[in-house]
Amino acid sequence: MTVTPARPEAEERIAAWPMPRTCPYSPPDAYAQLRKGAPVKVRIRTGDAWLVTRYEDVRKVLTDPSFSSDDTLPGFPVRIQLPPAPRVMSFTRMDGPEHGRLRRMAMTEFTARRTRALRPAVERLVDELVDELAQGPRPVDLVAAFSVRLPSLVIARMLGVPEADECDFTELSQAVLSQDATPEEIFAAFVEMTQYLDELIRRKQQAPRDDLLSRLATQYVATGELSHDDLVAMARLFLVAGHETTAHQLSLSVLSLLREPDQLDRLRSDPGLFAPAVEELLRYWSITQDNQVRVAVADAEIGGARMAKGDGVILAYPSANHDETVFPGGDRLDIERDASRHIAFGYGPHLCPGASLARMELEVALRALIGRFPGLRIADVPEAISFRENTINYGLNSLLVTW
Repeated sequence: MTVTPARPEAEERIAAWPMPRTCPYSPPDAYAQLRKGAPVKVRIRTGDAWLVTRYEDVRKVLTDPSFSSDDTLPGFPVRIQLPPAPRVMSFTRMDGPEHGRLRRMAMTEFTARRTRALRPAVERLVDELVDELAQGPRPVDLVAAFSVRLPSLVIARMLGVPEADECDFTELSQAVLSQDATPEEIFAAFVEMTQYLDELIRRKQQAPRDDLLSRLATQYVATGELSHDDLVAMARLFLVAGHETTAHQLSLSVLSLLREPDQLDRLRSDPGLFAPAVEELLRYWSITQDNQVRVAVADAEIGGARMAKGDGVILAYPSANHDETVFPGGDRLDIERDASRHIAFGYGPHLCPGASLARMELEVALRALIGRFPGLRIADVPEAISFRENTINYGLNSLLVTW
């Protein structure tokens, strides 16, 4: 990777990445100090990269054509150790017209209108899962019994993946995104997921049904507008992103509300706060820890740092969404805050296509849990809370609750 010599003050502050959290409920302590100065260099697996921590600087990188999402370019900061296959993560790792072309195909399934139409089905699914919780033993691990299952079932039904494969896909996606797994384990999970999707899409091409993959196969693959391999990559992206992120955002959101009973009481007394509460919870946690990365394709200056073509860039979403200049008191959760400017779903041309779906799932799930279990609380047992720290997406391994 080609890098330019960092300025002396940046060299003094260079650190290994990712940075540690001293408190699992807050972003790394170093971010607050780093936001006071220009971006700095950090060490990653493949060399060095710039770390951008301020809100306005992060947004600038996300909209500046001097920075690319193409992970095949020299200098791109690799965080997920996957095989060097083309279009591993579909259009999220592409730029320009080709990115826009594939994104438009996918977005027909993730519009606000389609999300509204899907809401009754999600509400029924949530009710079924909540019924199971109510009838089951206590304490219960909310992560395994509810938070992981809900988005897995939603995205599986949207794509046409059999529900019987839910557990397998949960395990595979976690393996692909893990920073603890060996390269061999990650490669094996990646290959297994790809083989399954390849076969599933071939079956849908032969016998299409009323699901997302069937529609994409018949509307675009059959006409030659989309290759089979591109659809496999797109499906892989939907499966990994469609349940991994929502599952852990949901678990952390419940944890936050249970730890702050005054916030929970405000929600119960004013159901109109659920929508803004979801935005604030998204801002506060910003679970995409460190996989929002770019590479400079031209010399550029961001926040006082001179970045050269070929330099890798890491965008610290948790830091940007806690930037005091944009969100005063940003280290505190406030469900009545106007958090609408948060960038938990990104910003600009690569804004997460599933943002509307994720928001809807979170709101429906929180309404159901809080409404059904007035006495919901963290179980008074050892290790009731276990955090997933060394992963691309922050989250929980387990959250034991009772009521």
